[in-house]
Amino acid sequence: MAAIRVAFNSLNLLAPTSSSCACHSVLTKLQFRPIWGVSLTFAPLSSRTSNRMAHSIARATLGLTQANKIDAQKISFTAKEIDLVQWKGDILAVGVTEKDMVKDENSKFKNSILQKLDLQLGGLLSEASSEEDFTGKSGQSTVLRFPGIGSKRVGLIGLGSTSSPTLTYRSLGEAVAAVAKSARASNVAIALASSEGISAESKLSTASAIATGTVLGTFDDTRFKSESKQSALKSVDIIGLGSGPQIEKKLKYAADVCSGIIFGKQLVNAPANVLTPGVLAAEASRIASEHSDVLSAKILDVEQCKELKMGSYLAVAEASANPAHFIHLCYKPSNGEIKKKIALVGKGLTFDSGGYNIKTGAGCSIELMKFDMGGSAAVLGAAKALGQIKPSGVEVHFIVAACENMISGTGMRPGDVVTASNGKTIEVNNTDAEGRLTLADALVYACNQGVEKIVDLATLTGACVVALGPSIAGVFTPSDDLAKEVIGASEISGEKLWRMPMEDSYWDSMKSGVADMVNTGGRQGGAITAALFLKQFVDEKVQWMHIDMAGPVWNDKKKNATGFGISTLVEWVLKNSS
Repeated sequence: MAAIRVAFNSLNLLAPTSSSCACHSVLTKLQFRPIWGVSLTFAPLSSRTSNRMAHSIARATLGLTQANKIDAQKISFTAKEIDLVQWKGDILAVGVTEKDMVKDENSKFKNSILQKLDLQLGGLLSEASSEEDFTGKSGQSTVLRFPGIGSKRVGLIGLGSTSSPTLTYRSLGEAVAAVAKSARASNVAIALASSEGISAESKLSTASAIATGTVLGTFDDTRFKSESKQSALKSVDIIGLGSGPQIEKKLKYAADVCSGIIFGKQLVNAPANVLTPGVLAAEASRIASEHSDVLSAKILDVEQCKELKMGSYLAVAEASANPAHFIHLCYKPSNGEIKKKIALVGKGLTFDSGGYNIKTGAGCSIELMKFDMGGSAAVLGAAKALGQIKPSGVEVHFIVAACENMISGTGMRPGDVVTASNGKTIEVNNTDAEGRLTLADALVYACNQGVEKIVDLATLTGACVVALGPSIAGVFTPSDDLAKEVIGASEISGEKLWRMPMEDSYWDSMKSGVADMVNTGGRQGGAITAALFLKQFVDEKVQWMHIDMAGPVWNDKKKNATGFGISTLVEWVLKNSS
């Protein structure tokens, strides 16, 4: 039997009582406490007291908005091998495929597990499923209350054809979380109607996906709501997928990744008047402080960035009253030889107005431009998870050029020429193509760390959303090997990536008459020309990939961040560990 307790709390970005006082601590409590004795409790880190940081966080009081503190919620996961009819609790949820729901000539289930449950319930389960036309399709669910038996409710959750196991079983966990929330259930059990044919290794990944879906489905970001109801769910038993040290380790891994995903979601959800570049930097420093055995932090201020000649990045930040903060976290295992050095670079625009090419008109989504730091959220979420997982043999650099793209008399203008830290000059023909300007200096910095591989993530272009829609991120890389690695990691994580072409002939549209290049080549092939632009700032000896995640960073239906990219990054780093 294996069990893991997962507890999470909200990200609390607390503004000081006055602009002159020292910055108050920036809090996140995402607690994952396995019941076998390993306790990871994340304490707050006091922010710096520099004038720039104090001013930055003082600005966060705009509108008197602060995040509400939410009490930590704890969910205990236990893997068991018991008979379903013996389980006692609030809800017994069974994941079923369309094949599982097939019945004989007497309208009885052919599936042995459903047969046994139906017999225990006097045939009511098969009767109810027929009346409700429940066939096991993806998205279908039926929950019935049966007084007088061990389980107060029995639910059937449709899995469909399970073409993507990770997504299917994560969705099962999310569906169970929704049912538990509606019923105010404190304990549930989750099982599959057909688990006999699943390999031992697949059972581990299935349990992990179910646990991940349940945790993420239970989590609600209610920090900015005046009233909120928290889920009552306290314990989840995963039945029929094994028990023992291996599944225990897998559930711990799922908890660590969920920690990073929830943190990433909270960062993206936080409004720009709360999450400023300085606060993002303080959050990054806090992660390093929590895992100081493997993580270190370096935060560069504007003057230090000037010394490194980061003219492209600083030009974007120039108009904002909130100073830029360049974030560099470094993961090094506490022991053992380092065999790989890699970097994760995330776009960190905590708000993007578009600058003088201000975002206007229907569909410009200026009100959502708090999510323009989704790339940095993915990178920092991965750092948080990896600080807990502690892979060996790999050194990882997490790099974010954080700033805002605003408008003022000192701001970058269309037609300006800026110089990146590798000496290349850029004519700014559109101030709303600012993310690539910040990434240019971030990529040069990453290469200077002596890394072999770089993956950058950015909410970079609307063109990529037009091409691939809201659920798929575009992948651009000249390296087939790196493409295979990262896409392989995404298949394990269940996140959707699609490799796009790097068409060199399109670079003609990026040529300038007065500088080395312009920063945007127009509407046609916009995601491709953006990737070609970034390529100019990567050392030819370094394997590099750009991920345009403008579509999947945000869920329009739920009006919430998705945490996209974090689980794929963690999987990719582990592929590069010994």
